[in-house]
Amino acid sequence: SSRDSATQCERSVGPRACARGALRPSHPAGGSARGGVRSPLPRPQLVPRAPFGRRRSGVLAAGAVAWLLLWAAGLVGWLAADFSDARFSSGIRATCSEIILRQEFLKDGFHRDLLIKVKFGESIEDLETCRLLIRHHIPAGLFVDPYELASLREKNITEAVMVSESFNIEAPDYLSKESEVLIYARKDAQCIDCFQAFLPVHYRYHRPHRKDGDTLIVVNNPDLLMYCDQEFPILKCWAQSEVAAPCALRSEEVCRWNSMQYKSILKNLTLQVPVGLIIHTSLVCSVTLLITILCSTLILVAVFKYGHFSL
Repeated sequence: SSRDSATQCERSVGPRACARGALRPSHPAGGSARGGVRSPLPRPQLVPRAPFGRRRSGVLAAGAVAWLLLWAAGLVGWLAADFSDARFSSGIRATCSEIILRQEFLKDGFHRDLLIKVKFGESIEDLETCRLLIRHHIPAGLFVDPYELASLREKNITEAVMVSESFNIEAPDYLSKESEVLIYARKDAQCIDCFQAFLPVHYRYHRPHRKDGDTLIVVNNPDLLMYCDQEFPILKCWAQSEVAAPCALRSEEVCRWNSMQYKSILKNLTLQVPVGLIIHTSLVCSVTLLITILCSTLILVAVFKYGHFSL
């Protein structure tokens, strides 16, 4: 029927399209009204309509896909930036050479020389604007003579200064404390990227032992401080903290030195010091007293024999 056809048309193409089709003049099948010439009429194209709710879900799906694409792009960019930063940091770390420190004692006996050498893996051209300061803590079993340091500074042999104020070079080991010395290292003429420092040290007297005739003195590794007039890659690689210290030996200006991390050839130095035994106390005192009396007698005899006295 016509009603069923109209309903089917509305369901297929919509009410407006069906209304426009109803107003169009009808022609005989296969022809037109002009001169009886038949021309084929175009058949209406039926466009299927999406069911209710399909368009909205499609929009949501497209938005979700777009959001996922944006999120993926941001994640990839972040990972790429992080990876490049990691490669950059690892590249800087890979170019950082190790700082190697070595200290050793020269000479034998109770009067020794401490030699400290520091080697960098950089060209001397980059180290020209940098200064190196070694802060050493001398154990109680050793001492540094401040008067000897003053004489060495005048002779330009070393640049070292005592930091400890109350200091007694005659005190024995058990009545002494640890002292602190600042040594301004100099460039080594035999090594293009090396510094070295020189410090004379002396043994203190120790208590006599009951059995063992030796005692050990442990000398720890020093603190390595560095100051550069301009930015230097080594400071970024191995700098740990900042320390306030005089900029130069004869300068009152204080600089912020960088405490450097380094690799030591030896963990600590150990010195073996001979000491007396308690069981030898009476023998040593008796021999010492006899020698003192004998020497004093010889001196008095020489004075009275070869001396000239006038009243």
